[in-house]
Amino acid sequence: MNAAPQFTFSTLLQQFFVDRLIQQRHASTRTVEAYRDSFRLFFAFAEQRLKKRPADLTLGDLNASFILQFLDHLENDRHNSIRTRNARFAALRSFMHYAGSKEPSAAALAQSVLCIPLKCFERRLVGFLSREEVQAILEAPNPQTWTGQRDRVMLATLYNTGARIAELIALRVADVSFEGGPAIHIIGKGRKQRQVPLWPHTARQLKRWLRQYPRDPQQPLFPNRSGTPFTRIGVTERLKLAAHSAEKQCPELAKRRVSPHLVRHSIATHLLQSGVGINVIALLLGHENPTTTHMYITADLKMKERALKMLQPPKNTPVRYRPTDRVLQFLEGL
Repeated sequence: MNAAPQFTFSTLLQQFFVDRLIQQRHASTRTVEAYRDSFRLFFAFAEQRLKKRPADLTLGDLNASFILQFLDHLENDRHNSIRTRNARFAALRSFMHYAGSKEPSAAALAQSVLCIPLKCFERRLVGFLSREEVQAILEAPNPQTWTGQRDRVMLATLYNTGARIAELIALRVADVSFEGGPAIHIIGKGRKQRQVPLWPHTARQLKRWLRQYPRDPQQPLFPNRSGTPFTRIGVTERLKLAAHSAEKQCPELAKRRVSPHLVRHSIATHLLQSGVGINVIALLLGHENPTTTHMYITADLKMKERALKMLQPPKNTPVRYRPTDRVLQFLEGL
C-alpha cells in the first residue's frame, strides 16, 4: 500500500523555487525567471487539457505521458525550436528531481520523467559580420539626436565587449571605470564577473555620453526614453534599425538577420582573425569552458583554407573498404 503524500504539488513548487533555486543554489534572477516562465507555459497547457487551475494540480498530473504532450505542444503548436524545448523541459526535470527527493511516494513518477531524453539538434555554423559591416552599423545612428547618440555608444560598447544582451542591459553607470586602463565590469552567467578593457575610441564615447547626460551611479548605463533599463526586444530593435540604415553602404546586410548575439560572434571572430588566442577570447567573452570558443575557428573558412595550404595532400590512393561478412554488408548498406 502506497504511503499518502506528505507534500502537495503547490507546496513542493514553492519550496523548489524558494529553498532549492534561490537559497540553496543561489540561482541568478535570470535563471529563476526562465524557470518561472516555463511553468507558466506548462500551467496554461494543463488548464487547457486537464481543465485544472495550477493550484488544483497534483504531482500525478506531471507524469511522463503528459509532459511529453506538453513538449510536443511547444514544438508543434508554439513552433519553438528544439533548443527552446529542451530549456523548458530542463525546468520541469529539475523540479521533478527535487520532488522525488522530498516526496518518497513520488520517486517512481519522478524517475519516469527523468528518463525522458533531451532532444538532439543540429548546431548551425556560427555566423558573423565583416568589419566593414560592423563599422557601417556603428556609424548608422544619427548623432544629432539623443537616441542616436545613445545607440552609437551602446552598439560600440556591445561590439567592444562582446557582451550578451542580458549583460548589456544590466550595465550600470558605476560599472564603467576610466581610472588606469579604461574597462567595464560585467556580471555574466552564473554571476561570474569579468573586467573587459575598452578601446580608446569606445572609452571616449562613453566619457562624452556620461558627461552630457550625468546620472546616478546605480542608474542604467543605456536607458530607454523613460530612463529605465532596456528590454531585450528594445536593444534588438535599435540594432536592427541601425543595420537597416547601414544597408545603403553595405547592401549584403539586407540578407542578414542581425542580432546582438551576431555582434558577439563577430567580435570573437575578428579577434581570432587578428591572432588573439582562444583562451584570451574565452576570458573576454566570459566562456566558462574555452572549448566553447572553438566554434569560431569552425566558422572561419579563411582560417581553414590557410591551415590546409600548410599541409600537402597525401599522394597514395586510398583503398575502398569492402565488407566480407554478411552482417557487415548489411550494416554497410544502411
